[in-house]
Amino acid sequence: MDEKIKVLLVDDQPLLRMGFRLILEGEDDVVIVGEAADGLDGLMQTGALKPDVVLMDVRMPKMDGIEATERIAKEHPDTKIIILTTFDLDEYAFSGLQAGASAFLLKDVAPEELVNAVRLVASGDAVVAPRVTARLLETYVRNGGKAAREQKQETPRDPLLDDLTPREQEVLRALAEGLSNAEIAHRFFLSEATVKTHVRRILTKLHLRDRVQAVVYAYETGLVVPSQGLDY
Repeated sequence: MDEKIKVLLVDDQPLLRMGFRLILEGEDDVVIVGEAADGLDGLMQTGALKPDVVLMDVRMPKMDGIEATERIAKEHPDTKIIILTTFDLDEYAFSGLQAGASAFLLKDVAPEELVNAVRLVASGDAVVAPRVTARLLETYVRNGGKAAREQKQETPRDPLLDDLTPREQEVLRALAEGLSNAEIAHRFFLSEATVKTHVRRILTKLHLRDRVQAVVYAYETGLVVPSQGLDY
């Protein structure tokens, strides 16, 4: 690979940054272009260094990771962001996805999973582990649904959904389950190339940044509802 994946580390704990640096710099296709100890510096360095991927902590001084993520997503849309969190049901993790992050990982992630996540996010694929994604979305949607029921409100249907073909709606639902392109292809007897085309058209029609945003959208608009049988 001629072009290395440029990564910026943003975390207020030097030891964590050092650990991630040691893991990622051991890969031939990854280079650490900078480090920041707070969200504000992370935002400034993103503008200066143009990293492909930012590993972003949530709780930091001066500017937290959620605000920094939102700013980077708007001002530097080519840069992908991976939110780092301590708990898989962290309330801030979902906020990070809503703000424009492409994925989130636990800070104790296995080294090979971290490397794989960086590569996949850089290539444009979201990599939130399906199991963790499901837990996060289940928690969010159940809490949100409860609030809506208490207020006797229903989620209005987004008219943009009508622009999707029936197949695209099926693929969007499968995305919301956390399925990979290969798994979606297997389910619907399609080629992976065809699935990628469907995903690209879904993102374009719904004005979404990436696959994770599509998952969030599917739950927020009520296209997908939480499974009743899941027990977390």
